[in-house]
Amino acid sequence: MEPKVPHVSFLDRYHGDVFQPLYTADVTVTGGVAAHARASGVARSSDGELDVSLRLPPALGGPGGGTNPEQLFAAGFAACFHGALKLLADRSSIAIPDAAVKAKVTFGRDPVDGQFTLVAEVRIALPGVDRPLAEELVRHTERLCPYAKMAKQGIDCTVALEP
Repeated sequence: MEPKVPHVSFLDRYHGDVFQPLYTADVTVTGGVAAHARASGVARSSDGELDVSLRLPPALGGPGGGTNPEQLFAAGFAACFHGALKLLADRSSIAIPDAAVKAKVTFGRDPVDGQFTLVAEVRIALPGVDRPLAEELVRHTERLCPYAKMAKQGIDCTVALEP
């Protein structure tokens, strides 16, 4: 079965007073044998489509052998940005068959509070697209992509202990 690509009508503006949910990803992480998700955890989605082992990367003193939160975030960011880029290109009849989006997410120390933070870098390759047009397309995509918006503006987040 051929993968279905969202129609450009997906870009139509929403006019409402409240957030309109379209899809919710539901993922549970458990700690595994070390009872610590970053060291030996498992991430599973409620629909069973995601089931990955989490491992501390060697750069952080771990053995590797699995993915980690930074890789998962980078993958989501790059995939979302690529999808938004493709929708905008299609709407403008711009061919981008070889487009590539690379996201780097770096985990490190936060100089503000001395704890931890993430830094993201996103690089877009648009071979064959005139530079000024490519720059305009990327600027518009940055305003559309929810991951890019979250990285720039923050995100509404609720953290709550289960009853």
